[in-house]
Amino acid sequence: MVKTASTMLPLGTQAPNFELPDVVTGQTISLSSFAGKPLLVMFICQHCPFVKHIKSELANLGKDYANRDLGIVAISSNDINKYPDDAPEKLKVMAEEAGFLFPICFDESQEVAKAYTAACTPDFFLFDADQKLVYRGQLDDSRPSNGIPVTGKDLRAALNAILTGKTVDSNQKPSIGCNIKWKPGNEPSYYG
Repeated sequence: MVKTASTMLPLGTQAPNFELPDVVTGQTISLSSFAGKPLLVMFICQHCPFVKHIKSELANLGKDYANRDLGIVAISSNDINKYPDDAPEKLKVMAEEAGFLFPICFDESQEVAKAYTAACTPDFFLFDADQKLVYRGQLDDSRPSNGIPVTGKDLRAALNAILTGKTVDSNQKPSIGCNIKWKPGNEPSYYG
């Protein structure tokens, strides 16, 4: 299990546009679907041990913030030819079994992952209501087999700050996970 850190896209970056199919409903989800409210974009997949480790907390986040003025979307960008467990039908099963209340979209071209400079699963990007990046980094300090409980404390602190009009702490730790599984020849310049 190779550990890859997030790229730490500069704070203040404008949210890149996207238009992707939700694997559960088939509806098209886009950046404009969340206009005028903060948005959490999560790059995840089905097979990664780091994502499996926090899957319940991701479901809890969806439930805990469901009635808040916040958009949440998960995106999977992995090469499904080499990683068939990350295919849309498998992502749908994961979303339904975990009880995700947010859309999970499939980025077949991997262009959305590149636009966000997503590097690992999980990778988190929180944008304010003006779609400017205010947080990118880890869920919390827990990793598979390090014994630290999964609480979501880092991401929850950023979410709570943005939802209460406070400034998000700029001291942020990168997320760590499995690298995005790029299609051969499609690796971005920041990979590796």
